[in-house]
Amino acid sequence: MSRIGKLPINIPAGVTVDLKDNVVSVKGPKGELSQAVHPSIKITMSEGKLTFDIDEKYEGVDPKQKQAFHGLYRALVNNMVVGVSEGFKKEMELVGVGYRVSNQGNLIEFTLGYTHPIYLQLPPQIKVETKSERNKRPYICLESCDKQLLGLVCAKIRSFRMPEPYKGKGILYVGEVIRRKSGKTAAAK
Repeated sequence: MSRIGKLPINIPAGVTVDLKDNVVSVKGPKGELSQAVHPSIKITMSEGKLTFDIDEKYEGVDPKQKQAFHGLYRALVNNMVVGVSEGFKKEMELVGVGYRVSNQGNLIEFTLGYTHPIYLQLPPQIKVETKSERNKRPYICLESCDKQLLGLVCAKIRSFRMPEPYKGKGILYVGEVIRRKSGKTAAAK
């Protein structure tokens, strides 16, 4: 048994869960999400709690894979429940001279020291807010009910200018610490 998979999921008020043909649909105040679940995992709902069990009779998957699925699908459904009730939020900042960011709706424009600006059209499930204040780093705040999609978009934005260890420039998550390297001059001594 998976330690994560054994834990029940409490369904908060205002969230509805539907189970049909190994597909879990979750609807709440922040949005609606669905996830297909492998047939080797049984989901039961009782008294406002979801529990996940391994179907021992299911053939075609080895027991280790069933245990992995047990924890995986419990975590995915838990992220869906938290997402539609509370939502997820990621904050990023741009570190570098002349780096700028602005948005018009879900279209973000980055100026990151290249010869051209970079435009990124975000999916409609993600809300974006950008700030560019004097003497402060440009700031991006992304919010969504889908944790996977939010992480994917943040990784895409970060790939435009990865943080580098020599000067510390790039696109960072707020509060992230970059391990700095000393460079050539310190190595030559």
